[in-house]
Amino acid sequence: MSNPRSLTQEEARERAALIEVQRYDLELDMTGLASGDELRATSTITFSATASGATTFVDCLGEVEEAVLNGKPLANGSPPHGRIELPDLEPDNVLVVRSVQCRTAEGQGVHRSVDPSDGEVYVWTSFEPDDARVVFACFDQPDLKAVFGITVLGPERWLVTSNSGHASISTVDGVSTWVYADTPPLSTYVPVVNAGPFVELRSTRNGYDLGLFVRRSLAPMLERDAEELFDLTARGLAFYGDQFALPFPQSRYDQVFAPEFGGAMENYGCVTWSDRFIHRDPPSYAERELRALVLLHEMAHMWFGDMVTMRWWDDLWLNEAFAEWACGWAGEACTEFTDAWAGILATDWPWAYAADCAPTTHPIRQEIADVATAAATFDAITYPKGAAVLKQLVAFVGEDAFVQALRNYFRNHAWANTTLDDLVGEVASASGRDLSGWVKGWLETSGTDRLTLERQDDGLTLVATPPAGRAPLPHRLRIGAYTDGDDGFTLVETLSVEVTGVETKIDGGSNADLMLVNDDDLTFASVQPDPASLELLLSRGGELPTAVGRTLALTTAWGLLYDGELTAQQFVDCGVGVLTCETTESVIEPSLGLLVDTADLWAAPSVRDRLLSQVADLCISLADRSDRRLAALRGLAQSATTPAQLEALSVHATEPNLRWRRLIRLAELDQFDESDLEQLLAEDPDPDAWMNAARARAAMPSAEAKAQAWQAVVDDRKIPPDFLYEFGCAFWRPAQEDLLTPYAEKFLQSLPQFGDSGTMWGLSLAGAFHPAVGGEKGFLDRLSDAAGDDGVSPVVRQKVRERNDRRRRREIARARE
Repeated sequence: MSNPRSLTQEEARERAALIEVQRYDLELDMTGLASGDELRATSTITFSATASGATTFVDCLGEVEEAVLNGKPLANGSPPHGRIELPDLEPDNVLVVRSVQCRTAEGQGVHRSVDPSDGEVYVWTSFEPDDARVVFACFDQPDLKAVFGITVLGPERWLVTSNSGHASISTVDGVSTWVYADTPPLSTYVPVVNAGPFVELRSTRNGYDLGLFVRRSLAPMLERDAEELFDLTARGLAFYGDQFALPFPQSRYDQVFAPEFGGAMENYGCVTWSDRFIHRDPPSYAERELRALVLLHEMAHMWFGDMVTMRWWDDLWLNEAFAEWACGWAGEACTEFTDAWAGILATDWPWAYAADCAPTTHPIRQEIADVATAAATFDAITYPKGAAVLKQLVAFVGEDAFVQALRNYFRNHAWANTTLDDLVGEVASASGRDLSGWVKGWLETSGTDRLTLERQDDGLTLVATPPAGRAPLPHRLRIGAYTDGDDGFTLVETLSVEVTGVETKIDGGSNADLMLVNDDDLTFASVQPDPASLELLLSRGGELPTAVGRTLALTTAWGLLYDGELTAQQFVDCGVGVLTCETTESVIEPSLGLLVDTADLWAAPSVRDRLLSQVADLCISLADRSDRRLAALRGLAQSATTPAQLEALSVHATEPNLRWRRLIRLAELDQFDESDLEQLLAEDPDPDAWMNAARARAAMPSAEAKAQAWQAVVDDRKIPPDFLYEFGCAFWRPAQEDLLTPYAEKFLQSLPQFGDSGTMWGLSLAGAFHPAVGGEKGFLDRLSDAAGDDGVSPVVRQKVRERNDRRRRREIARARE
């Protein structure tokens, strides 16, 4: 492949105006992947053209062995810039391209993984945003939807999954051929093939044939969780089908948990997940809730993304924001996770706010010049901020109107492509509200408004302070008025407020002791309470009567810490107070994570151990209750500092996962015994236990350990993207700055190579493995400059500069202690 070119929006418009694709007949020969790295593809594309004699191109990043257009041969070899020129088009055309791809170990388009425990080979494909061209020749843009007929050749003992579910299978000489029924019209980024000796579990629920797949070595863990996953899947399909007035139109719905996969992907009818969601030990409540929300997120894409697809990537945010909003909505409505919005507030809001405060902030909707730029928008503004903005839209127009708009939208645009205007038009029609100002404010500008509650002689005023250069956004929110009594805080009045300018007079609440701005978390804003309310939130926020209210106390304090208005000590004191009282499992584990992060990275070295010890004592006290035990012990494994705390961790850490966490903490503290690691490695049934061992060694304060860890992550890419965040936390330790400074410099020098294996690797290396510490004076300035070099991908550039801003804020906070 020579210098592959990213498709521009203008090129996509021109190509879409010229051609219409009727179908792909795609044959993937995976027999070469059983013992090697060769994937062969034959892509037969049937398409029409509006102008005879015109020229266009098809995308292909494989080595072309044969290409024939309408019976005429085209050039073979590596297509220049990843494009095969198609000259002299006819009104009706057939293109056949036979190609081979041998880059099957890098996670771009196709990935071949070998299970270290038994040597079994598993293969998955994942094509968003434009990696379908890595595997087969195609017109790789979302608005050229077509029917896919998929055929797969693989070893006889392999199971194969694809979008349309059931396949006819024939076997000759040890090679099985799987022929799938035609798909509905799909964009090129959502077809999928997964293959390998998977274990398959099936269940029929409400007329749907549901499938779960996992590699053999994780079969017992999947069997443990299968009933929960089947139940969640059935509930989600029923809920969405009813709410959208459009049942999922295919009887079969499969979910494949694949090794070394990052996150999850909404392939139509066949969702691919990282198999890290099949937890090796029984999962915590927060892990179960997250898994349910991811399941519902990907399922929402079946309607919003797969059936109805954005025309171009400038509306990518809408795909992801909708699915992120929908999973919280559905999670509370149809599952046991009835406090899902509180968990989302604790988990996602801090990072959405951080991204929106960074110099890399951008409007939710923005012009996307090419696909490489689109890949850089897979961020906390697209996902959690976008979801918060849709939640605000629902508050603005009402849920009934919003749901009716969705029903009309899906009915009118099923299997077609749309733009934002199509959805906004339906919402405006259903609600009777003019949304032009709402769209312009929320979607076309960047930055977060600060909402400050002021007590004045003539009553209460909510003051909206926007970022420089724009007016305040329109907010519809609630303010909870609470009185302070012997039993804690009591809600006496809920004030509905619509913000349309800088100052909004508040009727009521003047006699309340605590005014909770944005109660119920209906809008996305930074909040500055009045002084009396702030003092109560910081000291007694845990006494608020709702999970969202208590979490708002914590996230409000976190926002003030992030803006340099609180110290790490003040935030930790607030969090300890909240979590001492907290009863909602959804928020305990993510809130403990915020406390650990603050004590670990935001506190000055002189107080770091004291704050970590304070968090560790909280964890020990929480561990006495069975419903909090696992979350508390995980927090303890990150914060244990004193001999007594480490001893408590040793006593309670009995499951393999907790034992690994304990070893990682001991390694960081230079109290590591290699024999303990070898013993646990031998006892742990997890096929990926070697990665936990590598993580423990990476935490050690030794030059040899750091060199080996760097080699595994950056040079050899042995640590998959879905494990890199935990690995990065172990590697970049605050007490090891001198040891890590050379690696901070190596990180800077490596930026150009981080994006060479696709979006997921670029995001993970630049973000999850970003240097939390280390570097000479001026390092962050030089790192930001280096990220701007021409050879650095937009994905890497965006993530590095965003993380730089977070690190600068930590350094400012440490200087204030």
